[in-house]
Amino acid sequence: MDHFNNPRNVGVLDDPDGVGEVGNPVCGDMMKITIKVEKDTIDDIRFQTLGCGAAIATSSIVTEMARGMTLEQAVAITKKQVADELGGLPPAKMHCSVLATDGLKSAVDDYLTRNGRMPISGGLEHDDPDFDPHGHVDEDACEVGDKA
Repeated sequence: MDHFNNPRNVGVLDDPDGVGEVGNPVCGDMMKITIKVEKDTIDDIRFQTLGCGAAIATSSIVTEMARGMTLEQAVAITKKQVADELGGLPPAKMHCSVLATDGLKSAVDDYLTRNGRMPISGGLEHDDPDFDPHGHVDEDACEVGDKA
């Protein structure tokens, strides 16, 4: 609830090095993450989210987690880690943690491609044809979601 009531790093960076924009057409959540990169490390990061409280909280916490990480470390942040940092998410809101990590991955890949380098995220989870944002809940999600 703290990251929903007091979100950190809200806004858009001026002249960002990378921009990630993702959305979920089913629930309508939209996220934009902007990053500044210094020596392959995320030096500054901001987000804008149009969505529910869980979408705002996951956006906020992923920016806190990613600041100071290398690009490789940032794209390795998982939806479970995001949910764990928040103290859990209801299973029906786990897709918000996917959007937050996907937004971060998209921003990192955007930075890399702008600089003539290959993307490193390996693709966005919500683009996986087997990803079901609201239907099936995997067992990892249940472990985390039961705490909320």
